[in-house]
Amino acid sequence: MEIEEGRIGSRVFREKVMEAEEAAELIKDSMVVATSGFTPAGYPKAVPLALAQRAEKDPFQITLLTGASVGDELDGALTRAGVIARRIPYQTNKDLREAINCGGVKFVDVHLSHMAPMIRYGFLGNIDVAIVEVVKIREDGSLVLSTSVGNSPTFLEQADKIIIEVNISQPLELEGLHDIFIPEDPPHRRPIPLQRVSDRIGEPSIKIDERKLAGVVITDIKDDSRGFPPPDENSKRIAENIIRFLKKEIDEGRLPPDLLPFQSGVGGIANATLRGLLGLGIKDLELYSEVIQDSVLDLIEEGCLKFASGTSLTLSPEKRDYFNKNVEKFKEKIMLRPQEISNNPEIIRRLGIIAMNTAIEADIYGNVNSTHIGGHKMMNGIGGSGDFSRNAYISIFSTPSSRKGGEISCIVPRCSHIDHTEHDVQVIVTEQGVADLRGKTPQEKAEIIIENCAHPDCRAMLGDYFSRCKNECFGQTPCLKREK
Repeated sequence: MEIEEGRIGSRVFREKVMEAEEAAELIKDSMVVATSGFTPAGYPKAVPLALAQRAEKDPFQITLLTGASVGDELDGALTRAGVIARRIPYQTNKDLREAINCGGVKFVDVHLSHMAPMIRYGFLGNIDVAIVEVVKIREDGSLVLSTSVGNSPTFLEQADKIIIEVNISQPLELEGLHDIFIPEDPPHRRPIPLQRVSDRIGEPSIKIDERKLAGVVITDIKDDSRGFPPPDENSKRIAENIIRFLKKEIDEGRLPPDLLPFQSGVGGIANATLRGLLGLGIKDLELYSEVIQDSVLDLIEEGCLKFASGTSLTLSPEKRDYFNKNVEKFKEKIMLRPQEISNNPEIIRRLGIIAMNTAIEADIYGNVNSTHIGGHKMMNGIGGSGDFSRNAYISIFSTPSSRKGGEISCIVPRCSHIDHTEHDVQVIVTEQGVADLRGKTPQEKAEIIIENCAHPDCRAMLGDYFSRCKNECFGQTPCLKREK
């Protein structure tokens, strides 16, 4: 494969160039393999595909660690080939999800900010091989990552062997977009010196121990990015309710006129909400989040967003191509950091982040389920929602009031699984309205959530349940007595 000048500046790395199949042979049964990648961006592709192909003739299994979800070339191909025995942390692949829920893959769900420290502390075992995608290897041997940072700095530091994928489909202009900083571990930890969203506190590239370098693979496979569907009516109404709530907070002096930095999950509601911020007429918005998605580029181009900090670029194919042609323009206002910095609880608290995340369901007392269907089937994982919600200036969770054409209520008597307790959930928003839970008792929360957030077809049933709870139980959080 032809590679342009400047992609591999180091002679040591050039001498290690090999085919993906040869690199895949370095990975053996029962190894722990850690890869780059965060919400399908910046993950290795060629070596995982070669691994999956090899497994068809020579079955083997590995433990796979990543930053968060990755593309089908990694999670999907390896799952279908039976290669993944254990997976940590977040994932979104359909085949992998089915394998997890039928017991074929052991899945460990971890807060995303915790992952890198847990690796360094030795809690998750030794990493045998790290596979990381880069756009460039500098003359000094330092690595310029591609469209995500995730846990790559710690994986590269801790792994016994390193395989590098140089992706020539990613623009060289990404150099300078990254800010690589690894905090010290206890008992030597010092404050992370980040006081503003735009502060650069680290380096633009990563220096590795070249003695660990096992191979360099050239690839041109693009990120498995997919377009976001246009927001449906519920998503639009949820976004309108969130924007109305934020405007009220500004008007009543609980938020400054130009807001505080905000965080947003990925998807239709998130994109609709971010675009809705345009209507506030604020010119100095800031984003301190995990993911830079389509609507963030829109906010920058409209002159509303002065800076965005994240750990990955998760763009639709159309926006990705546009970004690649205009990297230099966007690079002035975007920075990618390791996920233990983008999701760091102390920084989230210090900056006063407005956190906006989605829920699978919320109960009448303000508890939120963001991971399990029916209480037992894993959907994707907790991701970074816990990192942000517990430490935010304002913690907002949104969900449609119902799904499946009204057959399933998303406001329930009791969550079938709880990821975020009532203590971490300040505001719940559906297309029906807003429940501001701050300073409210569990019983007051129930009344507000049923009235403002439940679907009209479900309010009477939820109200009846709550009334029966109060009649049977006089505790702080009333519930129906269990039959003996």
